[in-house]
Amino acid sequence: MKNRPYIRLMLFAVIFTALSCQDKAKKSNTSDAQAAAMSASNHSQFELIIEESKVDWKGFKPTGTHTGTIALEKGDLATDGGKLQSGTIVIDMSSINVTDLEGDDKADLEAHLKGTVAGKKGDFFNTTEFPKAIFEITSTESLAAGKTTLSGNLEMLGQKHNITFPVNITNSEDMMTIESKAFTIDRTQWGINYGSKSVFDNLGDKFINDEIELKFTVKAKKVSAE
Repeated sequence: MKNRPYIRLMLFAVIFTALSCQDKAKKSNTSDAQAAAMSASNHSQFELIIEESKVDWKGFKPTGTHTGTIALEKGDLATDGGKLQSGTIVIDMSSINVTDLEGDDKADLEAHLKGTVAGKKGDFFNTTEFPKAIFEITSTESLAAGKTTLSGNLEMLGQKHNITFPVNITNSEDMMTIESKAFTIDRTQWGINYGSKSVFDNLGDKFINDEIELKFTVKAKKVSAE
């Protein structure tokens, strides 16, 4: 039949689209900043293990992607009855690292993202004026099989918005691990407008997607009571 090649092509397109949708990171729910969660008087305190904690990031543009990591500077978490209750994590934006490039290309992109290039300070994260980002837990909702929906205020560049995303939490007597699935935020909500076609017209294909993909890995150890 003459239509068989066309049918095969359409079937392939449908399968490819379905698989692509499965791999796409879910967009976080973003809203106005909310009050931070409070700890119970009998809570257990955990302190971040900096060397084993990080944020993975991915940026998108028509010609490809860039990937990297950002280090966490410090943080404290509190549990009540073994469940995560509150906490604050400080992100060291001056540690932005690009992992998909090498040499001068890597150094140039890192400098541009950090805002240390003359005349381009405000394009992205302007780490000279805003060296830290802060994530402050506002609420948690326990789901099945150790899964949790985590909400918190993410403050960057002097702007604060509440985001909600899914995490897996493993909590033993002395250690806690929090791992998020990949999720996305809209960078323009924090005033990061460089290359955004939702902000600027006539960019053609020289735009950068508004969505940034993030993935948190947080490991913490219990602080001994004095």
